[in-house]
Order: sequence, then structure tokens, then C-alpha cells
Amino acid sequence: MWGLIIALLSGALMSVQGVFNTQVTKASGIWAAGCFVQLSALLVSLAAWAVSERSPFSAVLQVQPRYMLLGGAIGAFITYTVIKSMDMLGPARAVMLIVVAQLLVAYLIELFGMFGVEKAAWDWRKAVGMAFAIAGIVVFKWEPGK
Repeated sequence: MWGLIIALLSGALMSVQGVFNTQVTKASGIWAAGCFVQLSALLVSLAAWAVSERSPFSAVLQVQPRYMLLGGAIGAFITYTVIKSMDMLGPARAVMLIVVAQLLVAYLIELFGMFGVEKAAWDWRKAVGMAFAIAGIVVFKWEPGK
């Protein structure tokens, strides 16, 4: 139950963050906004680590394979692409496309057992669910009379 609540909260926070970041970009530029977003995330993460976790920070550098440490760099491009898509498509359309892309890529990662994730068996119901999600985008974007 908690996993469901946390996932819903994560989705809501991503949408709000995307809107906030897009507005900051209008005043500062996309990479300046991205720097501020990443810096504020660093400060909050450091504070949370200091207060709650206190595991050795050096353990992060022991991660194998090393490419797993690229999450922060990927995060910079996530910030950029979310800001650009929200600016160009509006929040609802951008988030809908982002979520479907996340779902599709996550399923492919599971299906092929990529990046150390346990391999999942093909499930036609998941494929049908993905088709419904894509159909939802088409319906959402559809404008009668055009």
C-alpha cells in the first residue's frame, strides 16, 4: 500500500516540478534553471542524508558496474527534456507522453533483464495495457472537426 502511495506522490511531484522548472526557465534560461534544480536537489539530499541515513558516502563509489553512477547526468537531461516538452506541449500532454515513454522503457528493461533487473516473462496483458495508454494519448490529443 505504501509503495502505491509513494508512486502516486512521485508522479504528482514530477508534474508540479516540471511546471515550476518551466517557469524558472522563462526568467533564467534552461541550463541556469537546470543548475539551480540540481543544486537544490543536492542540498536537500545532503541534509536528508545527514539527518537520517548517515551511511558512508564513499560506498557510492563502490557501485558496479560504474555506468550506474550516470544517474545524475541523466537527471540533467531529464530536467532539460521535461522543461522543453512542457513548454512546447503544455503540462498535460507532456506528462502523458513522458509517462507512457517511462512505462514502455521500464517494461522493455524488465522484459530483456537489462541493467541488472530480473528478467520478466512476456505478458500480453501488459502489451494491451500499453496499447490502451497510447490510445489514451491519441484520444486526449484528438480535436473533433480538425
